Amino acid sequence: MPLAMRYDNIPINLTGPNMLDYEQTVRDFRFNIPEYFNYGFDVIDRWAADRTKLALVWADQSGTDIRKYSFFDLQVLSNRFANLLRAQGFGKGDRLFVMVPRLVDWYAVMLGSFKLGVIPLPAPNILVPKDIAYRINQAEAVGVVAWHQNVDKIDEVRDQCPSLKHFISLGDSQPDWQSYETLMAEASPRLDREQIEATRADDTMLIYFTSGTTRFPKMVPHTQASYGIGHLITAKFWQDLKPTDLHWTLSDTGWAKAAWGKLFGQWQIGCAVMMHDAAAKFAADTHLRLIETCGVTTFCAPPTVYRMLVQEDLSRYDLSSIRHSLAAGEPLNPEIIKIWKEITGTTIYDGFGQTESVNMIGNFPCLPIRFGSMGKPTPGFQIDLVDDAGCPVADGEEGNIAVKVKPEPPVGLLRSYWHNDEANAEAFVGDYYLTGDKAYKDKDGYFWFVGRADDVINAASYRIGPFEVESALQSHPAVAESAVVGSPDKLRGILVKAFIILAPGIEPSDKLIKEIQDHVKRETAPYKYPREIEFVSELPKTISGKIRRIELRRREEEKKRGN
Repeated sequence: MPLAMRYDNIPINLTGPNMLDYEQTVRDFRFNIPEYFNYGFDVIDRWAADRTKLALVWADQSGTDIRKYSFFDLQVLSNRFANLLRAQGFGKGDRLFVMVPRLVDWYAVMLGSFKLGVIPLPAPNILVPKDIAYRINQAEAVGVVAWHQNVDKIDEVRDQCPSLKHFISLGDSQPDWQSYETLMAEASPRLDREQIEATRADDTMLIYFTSGTTRFPKMVPHTQASYGIGHLITAKFWQDLKPTDLHWTLSDTGWAKAAWGKLFGQWQIGCAVMMHDAAAKFAADTHLRLIETCGVTTFCAPPTVYRMLVQEDLSRYDLSSIRHSLAAGEPLNPEIIKIWKEITGTTIYDGFGQTESVNMIGNFPCLPIRFGSMGKPTPGFQIDLVDDAGCPVADGEEGNIAVKVKPEPPVGLLRSYWHNDEANAEAFVGDYYLTGDKAYKDKDGYFWFVGRADDVINAASYRIGPFEVESALQSHPAVAESAVVGSPDKLRGILVKAFIILAPGIEPSDKLIKEIQDHVKRETAPYKYPREIEFVSELPKTISGKIRRIELRRREEEKKRGN
C-alpha cells in the first residue's frame, strides 16, 4: 500500500509496518503535499492535544539530571518564543541566527520561529568569530539568539554585521543583550494561528550551511515541506520508527543531522527523542549509561562515535533496549558494523544523505544488509550514477551519485542554494542534482560508496577511493581511526598515505607499520595499500565531524614541496 499522507495534519497508518516489501513501496510511494503547512502548528500542536504524550527526554552533561517534556510543554514554549519574536518586530521571512547548545530552549527557538515563519539559521556552537560573521552576513540575519558562553564571539564581530538589530542571550545576563529568560517570562503561552500570516508548504522554513570541506559553506534553504514533511522518509523507512520508540541521534544542534534525528521525522511519527547536553569531549561511559537508564530503543551515531564505543567494555552495560542501530555522516567501515553486532545484537544500518536532503540511500530492515554498502535508494528518490557528462554508467562502474529532479524534484531535496548561482550551476546539471559523491552499484541495486569526487586518489594510473582503504585499515585491531589521501611522490607522482590514530595502549613502531600495510594488502587489492603511514593523535574535521581530507592533502603538498 502507498504511504498515504493527509494534512489535517498527521500522517495516517503510524502504527502499521513501515516497509515490508521494498520494491512495492518504491513503486507505490507518494506524498500528498498541501498548499499550506506549518510544522509547529500542524505537527507539534496536534500531538499536544494529548497533554500526556511524551516528546523529549533531556539529560545534563553528567547524565544524572534527566527531565521529560510533553508535546504540550513544547507547544507552550514555542508559543512563548513566537510571541517574543512578534513583540520584537520579527516577521515572516526574517532570518534569525541561532547558536544554542543541546537545551530544551533550542526547541523553543526553532519551533517558535517555524510558527511565525521566521527562518532560523542553526549554527554549531564551536564556530569561531569569522565563521559567525560569514554566516550572518551571507544570510543578512536581523537577529541572533545565543547561549551566554557564545556571546563574546558574536560581540567580537558585531560591528561587521550591519543587518543585525536584535541580540538575545540565554543563561547569564550579558551587557547590551536582552535576556531570553526575561522575554520568555513576559511572553504569552497562547498563540492564535489565525493572527499569523500563514506559511505555504513551499515557504523557506530554515537554512543550514554546508560543512565547507573544499570551499566556503553554501546556504541550504529547506521549505516547510522538504524538511517538515520530507523527513518522514528518514524516520519511517531508514530509522524504522514507531510511536512507542525513544530515538537518540547524537548531534550538535547546529548540524543538519539534528534535523534528521531530533526534530522532524520523529515527531511526525509521534515517538519521543533523546537529547543530551554533552560535553565537548566525548564521554563513552555517560552515553552508554544514558542508553541503559532511559531505555533508548533506536540509536544513531556517527562512525567516529561507534569506533569509540567499541573500544569500551560494553559487557558492563545493559544495552538490551536498543532494537535498531544506525549510522550516518560519513560511510561506516564494515568491521565496526560486525563488532557492534557481536556486542549488542543489533546491526548498524548505514544511510546516506546530505545537508541538502533527507535520507536518500539506506539499508532497511526489510532488505538483507551487505556490509559496507550504503544500501538502496529511499522511496521517493530516483538515484542514478552518471559520468562527468551526465550520462548513466553501467553496473559495477564508478559514477557520480545523482538525484533525478525532472520533471519534479523529490520532496526532501533542496530546490536551489540560497543566492549562489555558481553552486547551483555546478550541482543542477540536466535532469540531475549532483551530490558531489562517487559510488558504484552492483547488479542487485546496492550502492557502494567510493568517496567525495575530489577525494579520489589517482596513483600510478589507478583510481583509488580512500574509503575502501580506510575500511581495510579499520579492520586491523591497532587502528582506532584513519584518513587516507594522495600524497605527492617524485617517483610515482601520487602515492597512498594513511594517517592513523592508534587504539588505546598501542605504541607506534616500524614493525607495526609493516604489519598494517600487509593487512591492507590482504584485505583489498594490493596496489591500494598505504605506502606511507603517519601516526597522529587527532585528525582535522569539519564542524560536523567529517574528516577534512583536503587539509591533509594540503599539508602533504606543502611538506613535499619543502623537500
